[in-house]
Parts: sequence; structure tokens; C-alpha cells
Amino acid sequence: MHYGYIGLGNLGGHCAACLIRAGFQVTVFDLNPVLAERLVAMGARLANSAEDLAASVDHVITCLPSPAVSENVLRSILPRMKPGATWLEMSTLGRDAVLALAGLAGAAGVRMLELPVTGGVHLAAQGKITMLAGGDKDLFDLHRPAMAAMGDKIFHMGPLGSASIIKVITIMLAFIHLKATSEALMLAKRGGLDLGQAWHAIAASSGNSFVHETEGALILNGSYDIAFCIDLALKDLGFALGFGKEFGVPLDLASMTNQTYIAAKAAYGGEAQSPMIAKLLEDLLGTDLRAEGFPARLE
Repeated sequence: MHYGYIGLGNLGGHCAACLIRAGFQVTVFDLNPVLAERLVAMGARLANSAEDLAASVDHVITCLPSPAVSENVLRSILPRMKPGATWLEMSTLGRDAVLALAGLAGAAGVRMLELPVTGGVHLAAQGKITMLAGGDKDLFDLHRPAMAAMGDKIFHMGPLGSASIIKVITIMLAFIHLKATSEALMLAKRGGLDLGQAWHAIAASSGNSFVHETEGALILNGSYDIAFCIDLALKDLGFALGFGKEFGVPLDLASMTNQTYIAAKAAYGGEAQSPMIAKLLEDLLGTDLRAEGFPARLE
């Protein structure tokens, strides 16, 4: 099966590489051709445009930064996609956007499988990211081998729109956990504890979280480099708060975390790394959260 992959950023580049390593024929495209160089070296073909890519492959995967970009790319490729082609959308979108874009694709005879992922860029690089699929079961079954090449935990959440809801829930939890681990580490530091020992003790406790083990380590290093920026965090928290309003669920912690990210954007800019919400606390209290022996990036 020949896949086209559009959007080769932090996440998309790793997922495309996983497909190539698994033996799939892959054609790639990104507005920044430099991002395609390592994939071409691995055996991918580089298309001249998204439209040319769509015309040359069996199915198209996209991994893009916003619903507006996803719509623009979809409109450009639909006239060139082959009969029977699937559009697999790995971008994080709101449910309404998923359903609207699925309708747009369907009108052109193209079926959609939404496929947001969770777990972090470092797991995408290892082919171990969690994949959350929404759409018809036959499409899920058809593309499961490709999903298995990119991730090791694969869930069919239900019809289109289902995956967008669970993805937003998982990322909402991650940002809340990040705020909590930042405050916990600061308590440990101001309480006179050795921060490295405190991190290990928390990791071995009932208060542990995936975010503490991963992003907490990057905070202690001082790089904060999770390859995910504040603007994207605010986009995803906005989706969560929108679901809260729609479903009638008060989201007190998500609302507080959203305000923290707004403050972090004002302080450091939208392109700053999302764990830099910890730096807000460091700057406020004049106390750093550094400890020896923690990585600058997750591998």
C-alpha cells in the first residue's frame, strides 16, 4: 500500500519514518523541503506539491498544525485523490471540524479516518505512540497495519468525532498534570529537599504521572524541550473548554491551567515550549528547579 504523508514536523516526520522502516511505500511533502531530506534518504519519494502527492498514492495522511491548515490542504488534494482513497487525519482537531471536513471529503468521494495520537514526540520516534482512531470499522481494519507501524497501542474509539473527544481529554489531563508537577517540584525545592531525590520519590509514589516522569525531567534539566509549544497547548485546551461548555461539565482545573498558559505565552511567546509554565513559577519566586542527571530531550 502506497501512502502519502503531508506535514513532516516534530510528529509527522517521525510517523512517516516509521512507515518507511516498516516497508511501506511512502511519498512525502512539506512546505519546508528540508524536513523531507532524512525521509528521502530512508527511501521516501519527495513530491513537488501536496496535489502531486495526492495523485500518486493510494491513501493520504496529514499531520498539520491547525484546522484551517487541514481544510486548506484537504481542498487542494481532493480533486487529485484516487478513487477509493482514504484521508487519514492525524492533526488534533475539534469534533465539529472533524465532521465538517469528513463531509467535505465525502462529497468528493473520499472517506476519512481521524487518527490523533498521544504520548509525546519521543514515543513517535520509537514507533510506540498511542493511536486513537475514529471512523468506520472497515477503514480502521484496512489501515491497521500502517497504524501498527507507527504506534504500539491502537484504539478504535467509534465513529468520526469520537477520537477527537478522547484526544482532547488526554491532552487536557497532561497539561493539568504538568501544572501540578511544576508546583510539586517547587514545594520540594522550597522545602529544602534534594530535587533529584524528590523526583525519584514522586515517580515511585501514588502521586506519580507519565507527565512527571517525562516533562518533569525536562524541567529539572532546564531545557523544557518537549517539542510542543505553548500556542498548541492553548489550542488544545480551547477544544477541552469548548467540550466542557457543550457537554455541561465544569472544568475548573482545565480553566485554571488555561489561564496559566495564557500567562506563559505573554511571558515567553507562543513558540516557547509548553513545560515553560514551570518557569513562570521559577521566575515568580526567584527559585530555579535544576537538578543534575536529567536529560535535555526525551529519547
